[in-house]
Amino acid sequence: MNAAKRLEIFRRLHEDNPEPKTELAYSTPFELLVAVTLSAQATDVSVNKATAKLFPVANTPEAIYALGVDGLSAYIKTIGLYNSKAKNVIEACRLLIEKHGSQVPDNREDLEALPGVGRKTANVVLNTAFRQLAMAVDTHIFRVSNRTGIAPGKNVVEVEKKLLKFVPKDYLLDAHHWLILHGRYVCVARKPRCGSCRIEDLCEYREKTSND
Repeated sequence: MNAAKRLEIFRRLHEDNPEPKTELAYSTPFELLVAVTLSAQATDVSVNKATAKLFPVANTPEAIYALGVDGLSAYIKTIGLYNSKAKNVIEACRLLIEKHGSQVPDNREDLEALPGVGRKTANVVLNTAFRQLAMAVDTHIFRVSNRTGIAPGKNVVEVEKKLLKFVPKDYLLDAHHWLILHGRYVCVARKPRCGSCRIEDLCEYREKTSND
């Protein structure tokens, strides 16, 4: 895909949604860290339902740590893998209290040292909470990047690096949100909704299938 096509794709996505936001509910970097950790292999809707009950009761490292694994599990048991997630969040809270003054780190190395925080989660926190240029590649973004031709790659790290390189600079900070929303609601996995897609004429998947 050439640079002009990419520029027009993101210009349209920006035009339709000038200030894209994550669909996870949060009000602090710590709440976002917890929500993203819980969202692995779960939907944002299910996480929001759980945190709507959890955060009014406990939304600081100290408060959640005080709940303990069993106490936290009771709030998040509707989310998949809740037992292991509860253990990770409790241990992460302990480390935040002991090593970071109860503040969420704003750098990748310290974030990825927390239990349950991998590269994708760290990128979400860096980009969404701290507005740093980071690209979290989930299944939606991986699919959209490959299917459209914006940034094809064999694995998530390859796609991440290509997106950071190829997304026009003016749109890079919000590209994560546009791509994830596009993958979630338009460029869906099984049957992409090409007829209602704003970038259909620019998409190389569409060109390929039209020519087949």
